[in-house]
Amino acid sequence: MSEITKNSLKKILPQLKCHFTWNLFKEESASGYLEDRVCNQIEFLNAEFKATMYNLLAYIKHLDGQNKAALEYLQKAEEAIQENHDDQTEIRSLVTWGNYAWIYYHMDQPEIAQTYVNKVKDICTKFSNPYSIECPELDCEEGWTRLQCGKNDRAKWCFQKALEEKPNHPESSTGLAIAMYHLDKKPGKNFSVDALKQAIDLNTKNQYLKVLLALKLQKMNEQNEADKLVDEALEKAPYQTDVLHKAAYFYEKKGNLDKAIELFLRALESTPNNRYLYYHIMWCYKEMATQMQNIEKSKVSEYRQKIEELRKLVKDHMDKVLEKGPGPLGIPSDLIKYLEAEECYQKVFCKEISEAEREHLQSHYCSLQEYQGKSEDISAVRTGLESFCLSKKSTEKEEMKHPSQNTAESLLQQNAPNSWYLQGLNHKQQGDLQQAAKCYEKELGHLLRDAPSGIGRVFLSESESEDDSEEMFQGAGSSSPREHPDLN
Repeated sequence: MSEITKNSLKKILPQLKCHFTWNLFKEESASGYLEDRVCNQIEFLNAEFKATMYNLLAYIKHLDGQNKAALEYLQKAEEAIQENHDDQTEIRSLVTWGNYAWIYYHMDQPEIAQTYVNKVKDICTKFSNPYSIECPELDCEEGWTRLQCGKNDRAKWCFQKALEEKPNHPESSTGLAIAMYHLDKKPGKNFSVDALKQAIDLNTKNQYLKVLLALKLQKMNEQNEADKLVDEALEKAPYQTDVLHKAAYFYEKKGNLDKAIELFLRALESTPNNRYLYYHIMWCYKEMATQMQNIEKSKVSEYRQKIEELRKLVKDHMDKVLEKGPGPLGIPSDLIKYLEAEECYQKVFCKEISEAEREHLQSHYCSLQEYQGKSEDISAVRTGLESFCLSKKSTEKEEMKHPSQNTAESLLQQNAPNSWYLQGLNHKQQGDLQQAAKCYEKELGHLLRDAPSGIGRVFLSESESEDDSEEMFQGAGSSSPREHPDLN
C-alpha cells in the first residue's frame, strides 16, 4: 500500500457511517450465537430489512478474518437494497459502501477502497458534507444494528432521532418500541407499553411486537389480553423463530411448562445451535421435576420414573448447552456449578443447621440467585428463607457431622481448575450437602471473578478477592471499547 494512499484513507475512513466506526463490540470479535441468530432472522424478516442484516453479517465475517465471505454478504446487501429500496438506493447504500471501503483497506487493496470512498463522497457532497450525512434512513440502519448487538440505549437514541425527522414512521416506531422493551426490565417500568401499542398500530403484521407486548401485559397481570396477543401471533407466524422463542418464554412465566417446551423445541428446528433455547428447555424440565418431588409423599413413588426421566432430560440439555459454546461469561462449566450448588443449598436449608451457618448460607444463596439473573426474586428469596423452620442444634454437633472448610482446602490446590467442583461432587455423593455447597460456592467464586458485576468476590475470601481485583484491574485495558477503528 503506497504511503500517500494509506495516509489519505486513514483520514477519511473514520468519517464514514458504517459498522467499522460504530464501536459495536468491546473487542474485535462477535459471538457465534449472534451470527446464528442474524442468519435465522434473514429468513423471516421483511425484505426491506435484509440489507441491514447482510451488512452486519459482513462485519462479523470480517472480525472472524473471513474477508471474502464478508464481501459476498455486502454484495447480497447491495442486491437487497436495489430490490426493496429502488427509490432510495443511493442513501441506503452509504453504509454498505463504507463497509466495502474498510474491508478492501484491510485487504491491502487501497485503489478499490478509494472507489467506494468516492461513491460515498458523490452522494454526501450533495448535502454539503463530503463523507457523511444526517438522515432518518441512516439513523434506522445504525439503530437496528446496535439493537442486534445489545446496544439498546444507543439504539433507542437512533430511532428517536429518526422519528424527529419522520414522525409515525413504521420502521423507526418498531425499532424504538423494541429498544424500549429491552430497557424496560426493572419491576414497575412500563414505559414500553405505549410504544409497543403505537408500533403495532403502524405495523399490524408484525407478530413479534405482539408477543413483546404480551410479555409486558403479563407482568402487569393483564393475562387475558396477553393470552389473546400470543395466540394471534402464533396463529399468524407459526414458524417465525423469534416469535416462538418469546411465546415459549411467555408460557414458561405463566407456568405452562409443557407448552413452553413445545415452542422452544419448534424454535430449535431452525436455530439448532442456539444454546439459550437449550438452556430454557433444561430449566423447564428441571422445574417439572422439582414440582413432582414436592407432591405428597404417598404419591412420590407413582412419579419416580417420570422424575428420573426428567432429570435425564435436564442433564441431556445441560450437555447441549455446553456443546454449543461458552456462556455469557465465557465459561461453559459455570452452568453445572450453579445447578449443583443451588440443589445443595435448597436441600441444606431444610436440614438442621446452626443459626450462624444458616445466615451464611442464606446470604450466599441470594448472591447465587443474583448471579443467575433473578434479581427481581432476591427479596422474595430472603423473605422465604426467614420463614423456614430450622432447628438451632449445637455447633459442636454440626462440626462433628460436617468436616471443616479448612480440611477441604488442604486437600486441593486453591486455583486448580474444577478442584472445588470435584470436591463438592465428592461431598454430595457422601450426603454431606452443606460442605458440598461450600465447595461449589468457592468454585463459583473463581469462575466468576472476572464478571463485570464483581459478584465473584461474594464467594471468595478477602485475600482471594484482592488477588482477583488486581487481575481484573490489569486486564481492564484490553476489554474497553475502541475510541478509534483499527487502521493498521
